[in-house]
Amino acid sequence: MTSQLAALANFSGSAQLALPAGFGADLGKGIGAIALYAIVGLVLMLIGFYAIDWTTPGKLSELVRLGRPNAVIVTASGMLSMALIIVVAIFFSASDLTAGLITSVVYGLIGIVVQVLAVRTLEWVTKLDVGNTIEFERFAPASVVVAAVHIALGLIVAVAIS
Repeated sequence: MTSQLAALANFSGSAQLALPAGFGADLGKGIGAIALYAIVGLVLMLIGFYAIDWTTPGKLSELVRLGRPNAVIVTASGMLSMALIIVVAIFFSASDLTAGLITSVVYGLIGIVVQVLAVRTLEWVTKLDVGNTIEFERFAPASVVVAAVHIALGLIVAVAIS
């Protein structure tokens, strides 16, 4: 038993962790990139929310706070759609951090504009009254149509980015 403990002590004493040269710098750059992409993503999500809020009849943010189910469905689908676009923009961005951040911002802003225009077009073509729909205190099936448009557009723009 003593020889086993001695062998274990020798083994653990001679075992060293070898990290590649520049590991710390690479780790720091990676953490910085995560933070910058998170900030870009958050800013784009906020811009997207307020673009949807601003262009949707009624005060969407207030209706969400009040718990109106249709406003929550429309808002959640819009945010999910934006997240899809942002995630794909980041995933397919250039390996250069600056170019990747710029690409993510540009594609994210394009996604916001396309989403807002498409939902307004859907409202106009189908004669859906999104403003009244989101204000209902009970579930309205039309909110699912608006949500589907948000998610479909997010997927389309995301695939176009890739």
